[in-house]
Amino acid sequence: MRNALGSVDTVLLLGGRSEIGLAIVERLVRRGARRVVLAARGASAPVEVLERLGAEVHVLDFDAARPETHAALIEEAAATVGDLDVVIPAFGVLGSQAVYDADPVAAACDVAVNFGGHVSIGLAAARRLREQGHGTLVVLSSVAGVRVRKANFVYGSAKAGLDGFAQGLADALHGSGARVVVVRPGFVIGRMTRGMTPAPMSVTAAEVADGVVEALDTRKVTVWVPARLRLAFAVMRLLPRPIWRRLPR
Repeated sequence: MRNALGSVDTVLLLGGRSEIGLAIVERLVRRGARRVVLAARGASAPVEVLERLGAEVHVLDFDAARPETHAALIEEAAATVGDLDVVIPAFGVLGSQAVYDADPVAAACDVAVNFGGHVSIGLAAARRLREQGHGTLVVLSSVAGVRVRKANFVYGSAKAGLDGFAQGLADALHGSGARVVVVRPGFVIGRMTRGMTPAPMSVTAAEVADGVVEALDTRKVTVWVPARLRLAFAVMRLLPRPIWRRLPR
């Protein structure tokens, strides 16, 4: 439950080593969040920064590729810190289209994490938030899923599925007191994209985190980071496929 000042009190980060996820959590702790659960494979997550900021930090084991464990993980987190004010699934695999072309099994495994894992944890979290009667699920989508490009169409198609799932889940939760925020960042400069050439209108994890916190404050349902990407993709959606196909990789 939010505290007396209206600030978020408890946060669950799924993907406890995520740069974007940790940047969001750090901002929420600075603004008053007191209890944080970092869920990561092997229960290994960097807790030092959050502890220095004064948060009570708990670390749980979480494997995005094992959906049969996800419902229990959500319940364990709630049993540890109480009602969950903000849940942030921040896990995924960027992968390489060239690798996927050569190894369809690898493509299927990564899609199972990037889409299936989010569906499983999202539904489990939504059930908990609905029972509580409050709370926000932050879904980290991507502009890669708004219109899928040939350069990364396996990754983009998973993000397209995730974006659609998040919108449908938001509608399903309407009136329950719980809600979903869909975040659509552009190319994020960071550990996951190291060595890649940044795309136009690239952003940092810090900028994405700032957009998420603003959405939590203003109750926005969709966040584009940077905001001008919304207009850019309104145009890109209208491009004829022969032109879209020829865009730089």
